[in-house]
Amino acid sequence: MASINATQLWQAQSADLAALEERARLRRLAPRQGVDFASNDYLGLAQSPRLRQAVADALARGVAVGSGGSRLLRGNDPEHEALEAQAAAFFRCESALWFSAGYAGNVALISTLPQRGDLVICDDLIHASVHEGLRLTRAQTAMAAHNDADAFDSLARAWRAAGNTGRLWLCVESLYSMDGDRAPLDDLVTVAERHGAILVIDEAHATGVFGPDGRGLAAHLDGRPDVVVLRTCGKALGCEGALVCGPRVVRDFLVNRGRPFIFSTAPSPLMASAVREALRLCADEPERRAKLAALIDHAAQALGPLGASVSGSQVMPLILGEDARTMAVAARLQQAGFDIRGIRPPTVPAGTSRLRISLTLNATPADVDALAATLKEVL
Repeated sequence: MASINATQLWQAQSADLAALEERARLRRLAPRQGVDFASNDYLGLAQSPRLRQAVADALARGVAVGSGGSRLLRGNDPEHEALEAQAAAFFRCESALWFSAGYAGNVALISTLPQRGDLVICDDLIHASVHEGLRLTRAQTAMAAHNDADAFDSLARAWRAAGNTGRLWLCVESLYSMDGDRAPLDDLVTVAERHGAILVIDEAHATGVFGPDGRGLAAHLDGRPDVVVLRTCGKALGCEGALVCGPRVVRDFLVNRGRPFIFSTAPSPLMASAVREALRLCADEPERRAKLAALIDHAAQALGPLGASVSGSQVMPLILGEDARTMAVAARLQQAGFDIRGIRPPTVPAGTSRLRISLTLNATPADVDALAATLKEVL
């Protein structure tokens, strides 16, 4: 009986996958090949000699490859502590706590900090990791129209008018990963101040790329007691993991109550060494951000006339609408030597399947021009 039930389960899942393929939504792992217009390695640091050397130096001085356990057991390495102290100083906040990934950091933040009786209001296009945190939180939840500070304000007012007295939490990305547009952070701070709310900002796609020393679009809010910021280390910083930056009590509360932190094996101490060097590199080499900004301007001229969104950031989506057409165009571009991936629902809203053109220092202006010529032909 058990084998029959298992067989039925796998048959049902195979049918589900077949239905996805019929709708041109089946995901597959594909090797990296061609010119990089797909990664989040915006500053080209993943292959940086300085990061390689930082890891080699850490190995030479005896830093362990693995942590051996959770941070609350024996996994708390001096490299973790050094990274968090350096990150707190770099981002000008009271404390930082390092997670193995931005996904884990967001899940921990949203599932742990808001309490029963609170309300969490999120932008409609917030990261999937925040949605996962919303599934686990004890607080009430609501979604606000994308990048509409007035919508956040209206939801907060209506909730208070209904007699609720808990804490309000406003959750946004500073730079949205699929559209490349920016949140109205200053307007959202005003809303937060009006309602005594905490503003939670995911800087995943802005860290390293924008702000003084690459401190992000929320750099001017660093150190505020009503702002908590997640900064990913696996995108422009070229490493992996994520730092939750904010008041010291946030760090302490997550260490004590954040299940994704408590029950996860600590990240590699070697990676902590690499992230420390990446932060130094961001401050030492502003020319990388200048070069990327010039590439963004060049791409706007080359790709904008073909329909790509001129977002003013390194993320330039070209919305094609239909799932099948999007994947067919992506395949043609990949065959021509450009690594561009098609993005379909549920990652993006239905009817907005797109090519996510990601600009990194792994590509040149000549590469952008070649992509534009090929894209014009394919379309």
